[in-house]
Amino acid sequence: MDEVFRLQAEVLRTLANPRRLEILHVLAAGPREVSRLAADLGISQPNVSQHLAVMRAAGLVEAEREGREVRYTLADPEIIHACETMRGVLVRRIARMSRVAADAAADYAGAIGPQEPARAGSNAN
Repeated sequence: MDEVFRLQAEVLRTLANPRRLEILHVLAAGPREVSRLAADLGISQPNVSQHLAVMRAAGLVEAEREGREVRYTLADPEIIHACETMRGVLVRRIARMSRVAADAAADYAGAIGPQEPARAGSNAN
């Protein structure tokens, strides 16, 4: 097996977490300290730190110490383009599925014909 495929699978496993994707999108706007990431995302610092450790091991983020704080950045800004490409694919897929559902609902409504509204006080059992 190609080594690049193995590495790609490792990165994709790391990205298979919605919170990590959120962190990447925040970091795309610029470097952040763990405390600021936690505040921006509304989650605990230990939780953010755990996610960052996983992403750092996969080579997605880098850390730089500034005094007592550690600032995180994207290891390669192109990663966000890959994520945005996949997000676009999914948005288009959802739109297609929505159109198919709307068409199916219209076909079904046409097949069963107009429905009479229920009459007040009628006992339809």
